[in-house]
Amino acid sequence: MQAVKVRLRKPTRVFTFLCNGISLNRDDACIVRSDRGLEYGVCVLPPEPCSGEMAQRISMSVVRKATFQDQSSFLQIQNDEGEAWKVCEKKIEERQLPMKLVDVEYTFDKHKVVFYFTAADRVDFRELVRDLAQTLRTRIELRHIQVRDEAKIVGGVGVCGRELCCSTWLQEFRPISMKMAKRQNLSLNPSKISGQCGRLLCCLSYENELYRQHKRSQAVGQQDACDDQGEEAATDDDDTGEQFEEESSVEVFSDDLLDETASPDSQSSGEDVSLHSRSTGNKPANGPSRQAAGGKPGPSQNAGDQSRVKRSSRARKRRKRRAKRKANSSSRAAQKEIRAPDGLRGFPLPPSGSCL
Repeated sequence: MQAVKVRLRKPTRVFTFLCNGISLNRDDACIVRSDRGLEYGVCVLPPEPCSGEMAQRISMSVVRKATFQDQSSFLQIQNDEGEAWKVCEKKIEERQLPMKLVDVEYTFDKHKVVFYFTAADRVDFRELVRDLAQTLRTRIELRHIQVRDEAKIVGGVGVCGRELCCSTWLQEFRPISMKMAKRQNLSLNPSKISGQCGRLLCCLSYENELYRQHKRSQAVGQQDACDDQGEEAATDDDDTGEQFEEESSVEVFSDDLLDETASPDSQSSGEDVSLHSRSTGNKPANGPSRQAAGGKPGPSQNAGDQSRVKRSSRARKRRKRRAKRKANSSSRAAQKEIRAPDGLRGFPLPPSGSCL
């Protein structure tokens, strides 16, 4: 079994058809049988062998290669489509229906004619169908399409200077959102990112996944970098802690060091002074903790030094306050004391304002 790709007329679609021994080349016209009946198409991809499973999934087939008579019939069908267009537009004006006729398509056997139209709301076209059936004497089908399908049928040139993707090769419309334009750092001006149909450009979705993966990889890289920095900082802290524990857990019980660091009173009294510095901050039983040789002061030693400094500062302040109060009291007593003359010492002083 062989399969061939054929492009149908309206709307532009490419489907896979079974080709049983029919030789077709690229751009050859052919007659195919689809779900709507006989149709005229153009070969896009020459026949290729296919498996039996794939052949079972394909329901459409190629009938024959287009002949000269088929070409003549195709030209006659195009003329009939123009006449049907005029008739339908006239009936729409008579009925005053809020709809816009887009295209007309006859099947190759002329058993059915399809009218494509757009409208803002639902339209009751039952009376229109009766009028068209009486005039054209064939089966009538009116199909409501959206503006993107209208652009696909009509065709045109995009902002890039090429033909519209939907009218050349695009088979289905994907949902497009403004988030795609933001992700690609494009202008959010609707006139610049909208197509001929007035909707967002379909090409915004072509590279959207690449931008998404790139930003996701950037976010992952930044997270990894932050994690690495955190691990390095944690490693540095662990190394410092281990070193501090090793250095702070050193115990020195040297007689020479005791002679150098111990006070004269402690030497005379014969007290045992142990230089004991641990990270736990435990003080020795015989005296205050001292810094070991080559070690670092522990947190308890620092806290003890700070408390001693605070106590000494508070004692100095108390002494200053006492001295100030004593000076103030002595000055007040000196002001109250009045010294009498030498001849009048021992006698009471007269009241103020009186003459001696």
